[in-house]
Amino acid sequence: MKKVDPQIGSSSKIKFEESGDDDDFSAEEEAEIECELADIPFEELQKARFDGTLALHQKAKAEKKLGRVNKNRPVEMSSKRPVNRFREVVQVAKKVARDPRFESLCGQLDVDRFKKRYDFLFHENLPAEKAHLQNQLKSSNDPEVTEELRNRINWIDKQLSSASAKQTETQILAVHRKKQREAAKQGKKPFYLKKSEIRKQRLIQKYNSLKATGKLDTYVEKRRRRNAAKDHRFIPYRRPFEINQQ
Repeated sequence: MKKVDPQIGSSSKIKFEESGDDDDFSAEEEAEIECELADIPFEELQKARFDGTLALHQKAKAEKKLGRVNKNRPVEMSSKRPVNRFREVVQVAKKVARDPRFESLCGQLDVDRFKKRYDFLFHENLPAEKAHLQNQLKSSNDPEVTEELRNRINWIDKQLSSASAKQTETQILAVHRKKQREAAKQGKKPFYLKKSEIRKQRLIQKYNSLKATGKLDTYVEKRRRRNAAKDHRFIPYRRPFEINQQ
């Protein structure tokens, strides 16, 4: 008669004893593994034992659980994951940048009041600085200094032109709002100006001012030359064989 292997039992709960593996698992882990194996059929358990897939499953499960065996011991970290070189030893308060334009603590911006308060920059400081830079430009012989002076003068011109354009738009909107308030008192429905309509009215005011000062022809001629220079870039050049044919 064949002897029955004592390792194989009739119950569905089987405990596999292998050398070197029992020491790695605690009692709780063994109980959890036994609960999971209780629902697996006996044939699959036998097959898994001979194939070695059960041992791999147990090892993978054991690797997932990383923690402290005791509170006085350090945490076991996996060697497969790289550890950060820089660690935060001392906690420092994070610096928060605050923009006064979007902070309620700084109050609300009053555009009209701001323009009135700093209007001297565009009417006094920048024109005086431009005149001073032009005098320096005449007496300067260094090409680098000359280039810096010209760039600064061009920047001042842009600032003055943009300020005048914004001031014109503000005046147009003020006149329009005044008319709409009067129309609303009469029971009419107000409407808002589009950007294209504001630009159109600004060009009309510029045309009238140039015509009144007598600079309209000069301005139109300058614009014509500028547009002609832009269009000249798209004109194709003559080919060499066309020149030879002539």
